[in-house]
Amino acid sequence: MGAEPPDTTILQQKRRVKIWLRLKQDKYLYLLGLPGFIALIVFKFFPMYGILISFQDYSPFLGFMKSEWVGLEHFERLFSDPDFPVLLRNTLAINLMGLIFFFPIPIILALMLNEVKREVFKRTIQSIVYLPHFLSWVIIASLTFTFFATGEGLINKMLVQLGFSPMDWLTNPNYFWAMLTGQSIWKEAGWGTILFLAAIAGVDPQLYEAARMDGASRFRQMWHITLPAIRNVIIILLILRMGNMMDVGLEQVFLMQNSLVSEVSDVFDTYVYRVGIQQSEFSYSTAVGLFKSVVGLILILGSNWLAKKFGNEGFF
Repeated sequence: MGAEPPDTTILQQKRRVKIWLRLKQDKYLYLLGLPGFIALIVFKFFPMYGILISFQDYSPFLGFMKSEWVGLEHFERLFSDPDFPVLLRNTLAINLMGLIFFFPIPIILALMLNEVKREVFKRTIQSIVYLPHFLSWVIIASLTFTFFATGEGLINKMLVQLGFSPMDWLTNPNYFWAMLTGQSIWKEAGWGTILFLAAIAGVDPQLYEAARMDGASRFRQMWHITLPAIRNVIIILLILRMGNMMDVGLEQVFLMQNSLVSEVSDVFDTYVYRVGIQQSEFSYSTAVGLFKSVVGLILILGSNWLAKKFGNEGFF
């Protein structure tokens, strides 16, 4: 006779006991993460109740339950809006440029910093590249105007001194996306190395010693040891980045925007600000935000599925 199948109730009890023992063993770690978890619930999950107004003709005087329900009217308005293709193009183009040019920079910078052997020099460089992260976008935009302004900008003054004509960096639509990408790289590239450097620090030093004994150069060690060791971190951050493909960041674009580049600078974030805040169309702007969130969720699920399909560890 074959073995009897295990009792489902017993398995569930054993699983509960394991979970309880794990919680008891790591109770201080869970307590350490409790404030962040509470903040996530309060500021991320509770406000999701407000998604309801995207299906209503919301009035602050009537409230959530008494406002008139209009179904998908706001979404139909969004997709039929003549500005929708322009908003979608600009948002995706800016994020794709960031994905192509910005995302690899922290990885390359972390690999380069890892090759620096003098700790004092390494710490100094790290401190320097971290500093721009703590500057606000107002300061970044002011510095950009100081350097690239057409009349009084430092770059144009240098071009004139060298015998070239000044360029309209800030008012030419052809330069706007590149300008935003350059700002993001300068501000966040150094800060983005933190996770990669932490992952590199966990690589077994014996692997490098064995590679050196086999005659591997430092580039070969980096290519065959360091990069494979941090591959999972790269993939997880890439998946998270895909979830933000519909978000550009209101402050950066809003500060750099002007009437001459509005055709390439108008994105969903500025559109929501203009329609939702300035024109008080709360339901419509909420519908736009919900559309962005749904697209971001689809991109995260799709990229996670692709990562697992190609044999990598996904985000979940």
